[in-house]
Amino acid sequence: MEQRITLITLGVSDLARAKSFYEALGWRGQEVEETVFFQAGGLGLVLWGRDRLARDCGLEPGPASGFGGTVLAHNVRTDAEVDALLAAVERAGGTITRPAAVNALGFFSSAFTDPDGHAWEVACNPGFPLAEDGSVTIPDFGGA
Repeated sequence: MEQRITLITLGVSDLARAKSFYEALGWRGQEVEETVFFQAGGLGLVLWGRDRLARDCGLEPGPASGFGGTVLAHNVRTDAEVDALLAAVERAGGTITRPAAVNALGFFSSAFTDPDGHAWEVACNPGFPLAEDGSVTIPDFGGA
């Protein structure tokens, strides 16, 4: 398997609500056959009905409560961009789960959930500088 991720699919309970949330944050997607596709840099973020997604993976649909063990991250270039994004998240109906502050690792970050409870971190982390196109390259941690 090549070391690559091409799509991240989020199971949602209400496709229209989820699409509206991400569009309120400035994302632009295409809805095709009850699925919404967003271009997100070099990969795609997909919104699909939670029960349909579970069945497509050969799983039984289950409750959408609690932490699912996955966090999506969105790095920005300045602390002010963290604050601005959090304000947009609240206006769009998301929930701030950790207020913006300098974290234990020394950079400014926060966390929120979308209306379906998908967790996101937003951070200004100088250790992960963004290229002009918004891409990030994992730094060399000394051969770890």
